[in-house]
Amino acid sequence: MNKISIVGAGPGALDLLTIRAKNRLQDADVLVWTDSLISPEITNLVPPACECIRTSSLTLEEILPLLINRSQLGRKVVRLHDGDPCLYGAISEQICRLADAGIEVEVVPGVSAYQATAATLNAELTIPNIVQTIVLSRASGRTEVPKKESLEKLAALKASLCIYLSARHIEDTQKILLKYYPENTPVAISYRVSWPDEWVKVVPLSEMASTSKRKNLVRTTLYLISPALEETNQRSKLYSKNHSHLFRK
Repeated sequence: MNKISIVGAGPGALDLLTIRAKNRLQDADVLVWTDSLISPEITNLVPPACECIRTSSLTLEEILPLLINRSQLGRKVVRLHDGDPCLYGAISEQICRLADAGIEVEVVPGVSAYQATAATLNAELTIPNIVQTIVLSRASGRTEVPKKESLEKLAALKASLCIYLSARHIEDTQKILLKYYPENTPVAISYRVSWPDEWVKVVPLSEMASTSKRKNLVRTTLYLISPALEETNQRSKLYSKNHSHLFRK
């Protein structure tokens, strides 16, 4: 019985895959993936003889027996997730049930959409004296957010706030954010970042909802709200001639 590899496909671009992810795909006997979220360029890396199982219409109860069966047959199984599996990947429930079946799992990380968005904008999200914290969260919807992690509490930090899975709730989200961030705070709206049809635009917070509605954004959209996206001349101490450390006296 082989261990199952849960692999992060990254945001979409083939060349943003990790080397380990690419190796697992090229060595796979079975590929199990959500076809609606992952680029065909990435899934085409598997060998011609690889069994490919699409899961966009399947439930967990239908997916798990497939994973268990193929692993028990001694096949190398890749469970491919978009982005990074540790973030809204629903991998814990898979790992627990696979463990119950005596199947070992490895997780291969992937580049997340917030990282790809910052890179597209040539932006750093932690600027000295402005913001030093990055928060990853989502609006409360069918999957409720715990009250202790409410958007109000997170927005009060005024950190670099990355909001996933929330395009359908963007008007309510904007109202909450405007209580804590100035209305001219830059917001990067990132749709299918790193895909051929990516659309990334920075707008003031006051225009976040209206811009989303005009573009009819309902899925695969990330909102990155941060004062770090403003132009700044702030510099860190790291490379300052007045800052000494272990390797520079």
